[in-house]
Amino acid sequence: MSSNEQSTEPSNESTRPVSYGVNYDVGYGDHPAPLPFAAPWVYEIHFPCDPRGPRIVRGTLRAVLHAHGISELADRAELLTCELATNSVRHTKGPVIVRMQWLCPALRVSVWDASPDLPPFAPGAAMPDPTALCGRGLPIIESLADRWGGCGSVDGPNGGPGGKTIWFELALGGDFRPPLPALAA
Repeated sequence: MSSNEQSTEPSNESTRPVSYGVNYDVGYGDHPAPLPFAAPWVYEIHFPCDPRGPRIVRGTLRAVLHAHGISELADRAELLTCELATNSVRHTKGPVIVRMQWLCPALRVSVWDASPDLPPFAPGAAMPDPTALCGRGLPIIESLADRWGGCGSVDGPNGGPGGKTIWFELALGGDFRPPLPALAA
């Protein structure tokens, strides 16, 4: 397009990258350097009830964390996200939505599915038999996440039927769980 022609595309000035006054020059080639992780962001993936979905989400999550310069959370985040997404595919019949959100200094991953039923789990319960084929997902989440929880919802995405959301948080640089109350002696 010549400099005299007007674009018919809507202006995206509000989505231009923000300069943080940090210069990167480490050979990223055509790819931009990771942004400093001081700015919040959100990514969302919608997928049908399909066993390929968790693998796609896992790869996307790793790419997002790497692009934002917080790869140190990737291994735990991948495992926990895959557990939740796989549970949604295995135990529901509807779509699944995975939201990755940077909360500065924590990553929150939420997995929504169409089932309103929260999984049975008693916090602090012993890990199931290691030879069992199921039942280890939430104990793994409890042991590896800095915080986690879940809730049912009356309304689903886009005004559809409700479901539930299970989420976890991972803190950059360490655990940010509130301290447990001291036990009486």
